[in-house]
Amino acid sequence: MTILLTVLGIVLFAVGLLFSIAWHELGHLSTAKLFGIRVPQYMVGFGPTIWSRHKGETEYGIKAIPAGGYIRMIGMFPPGEDGRIEARSTSPWRGMIEDARSAAFEELKPGDETRLFYTRKPWKRVIVMFAGPFMNLVLAVAIFLGVLMTFGTPTQTTEVAGVQKCVIEQSEKREKCAKGDPVGPAQAAGLQVGDRIVAFNGVPVKDWADLSNRIRATIGPATVTVERGGEEKVLHATLAENVVVEKDADGEVVPEGFVKAGYLGFAARTEIVPQSFGQSVDRMGDMIEAGAESIISLPAKVPDLWDAAFGDGERKDDSPVGVVGAARISGEVLNLDVPTQNIVATFLMLLAGFNLSLFLFNMLPLLPLDGGHIAGALWESVRRHVARLFRRPDPGPFDVAKLMPVAYVVAGIFIAFTLLVLVADIVNPVKIS
Repeated sequence: MTILLTVLGIVLFAVGLLFSIAWHELGHLSTAKLFGIRVPQYMVGFGPTIWSRHKGETEYGIKAIPAGGYIRMIGMFPPGEDGRIEARSTSPWRGMIEDARSAAFEELKPGDETRLFYTRKPWKRVIVMFAGPFMNLVLAVAIFLGVLMTFGTPTQTTEVAGVQKCVIEQSEKREKCAKGDPVGPAQAAGLQVGDRIVAFNGVPVKDWADLSNRIRATIGPATVTVERGGEEKVLHATLAENVVVEKDADGEVVPEGFVKAGYLGFAARTEIVPQSFGQSVDRMGDMIEAGAESIISLPAKVPDLWDAAFGDGERKDDSPVGVVGAARISGEVLNLDVPTQNIVATFLMLLAGFNLSLFLFNMLPLLPLDGGHIAGALWESVRRHVARLFRRPDPGPFDVAKLMPVAYVVAGIFIAFTLLVLVADIVNPVKIS
């Protein structure tokens, strides 16, 4: 049964991946057609074509390797300075440029002169290239909001789930008390599992974050008002100073960070709590910010990835995960011993996170990513406005093809990083269980 559920999870992720790619390319396709650009191909996947069908002037198909997709537009790059589409050169760098320029004019037909991508105004080209990543963002937001508002998210409450018998520095990462450890303040005060803390030092508690912050800021005597069996009881505790996990301004735990703060010594119960629209939007903002920070920090994670893949290094929880790793996690999700609705919500959140990553990654201003083409169109617009301002001749379209050597280098780096993540996902995968 475990193997069957694992395979089912991988298949479901593959279907979600294909849909996400198709949805991304649909954004490019629809806006390109809206602006009159001819699109000969709309493909999901790479490699050999396993199915295709012509409808109108476009061939729609699915390829064997579900690792991406593309649409082919006529005239992605302008002709060379001599007006020719093709011109061979012995220079390898020049050859890359000419090959890219030639490919942009494949299947050029009579009448296509007015339907070339590069002839469209910069703002239209920005829309066409942005539409793909934007579709992934829309899908991610729709899934995130749907899950957060209908199912909810794990939320710590002020109900006591467990009481620590002694004071242990959290940096020691041990659970059992040792001889000589002081008695936990909550244990000494008589706090019990099932108590709901409603006030601290006589002031009503709003939520777990409020209670946690006030406990951390207190060392010494304090009163804890709890609701127990329908009645309120006031407990007297003496909070100890302890080494506890560090939290940032948003209340999130800082990895491997510890600080000295007030300590009561109990575990809060976690409940699945549906979020309001405003709360869901706030959480979405945090997710997007965290995702952007993760993209920026990718280069710094290469050494740890290398150690995890080829050495005896630990695969960290925030380690980058590729398609294979995400598929394995999907298989794990279906094997979790939790209610079905939790499994569905977790799988949907995984798919939403994947789409959010697609959006953020594609917005990097580097060729061959969509963000690179957007940057080229914006630069062309700036050049033309400056020329108009100083009454200079129109500089014409910006020749993005000249950046193709750089694009090949960037693509090579991306491929190398992808292979590194693939090896790590196989030999030392990230696990959620």
